[in-house]
Amino acid sequence: MKSIWTGAIGFGLVNIPVKMFGASQSSDLDLDMLDKHDLSNIHFKRVNAETGKEVKWEDIVKGHKVNGEYVVLTDEDFEHASPKKSKIIEISSFVKVEEIDSIYFETPYYLQPDKAGAKAYTLFKEALEKSKKAGVGNFVLRNKEHVCILKSHDNVIVLNTIRFAEEIRSPKELEIPQAKVKADELKMANSLIDQLTGKFDLKKFKDTYAQDLMKVIEAKAKGKKISHPKLTVTHRKNNDLMSQLKASLKKAS
Repeated sequence: MKSIWTGAIGFGLVNIPVKMFGASQSSDLDLDMLDKHDLSNIHFKRVNAETGKEVKWEDIVKGHKVNGEYVVLTDEDFEHASPKKSKIIEISSFVKVEEIDSIYFETPYYLQPDKAGAKAYTLFKEALEKSKKAGVGNFVLRNKEHVCILKSHDNVIVLNTIRFAEEIRSPKELEIPQAKVKADELKMANSLIDQLTGKFDLKKFKDTYAQDLMKVIEAKAKGKKISHPKLTVTHRKNNDLMSQLKASLKKAS
């Protein structure tokens, strides 16, 4: 794996030099975009909005418009905005992971220590394990500040970026219809929840859609006719909830 960030964890007065690696990967099939007329590949080009000519990557800069004029920013400008945050994941507090709502979680990364920081890294990792807590901090990655949590997982420190509170839309923008629920319906629903409750095991979940899609691709490649079954979503009346819950309990058992 190729590191995407190099810096250090700031743990009190202790700096732990680390490299960051992506911890997730896509399970999607690699699909190309094609022109439906001749199946030629579609290419995207970066063009000058005024001349229409293609612009090389090395000739592209970033800028922000101020009073109608662009101020061009260099890599040094981004780093100078906050040199510390660009190089240090500063731990400001520690919390229990379950205190953080899942709506805030973004992307996981692995942190690997440099040789000089192996002992401090191990100390910090074992301290996280023993305390059963996660460190909360912030840093800058790809010209954007992130809040993050650091926790021990499978003998490595995992960093999860989390969203700022202002990045979460208010659910008040939605129109949620209100409905009355009967006591026996709620009791039956809780019974179904209890019956289906078990220990969480992510390995039980597989990306079967990609496999099913591959079967369709292989069948079409062989010239086979593909049947397209239709799924109809049935909307039943609320007074049928009890019969649905009873049937669900029977199926679960």
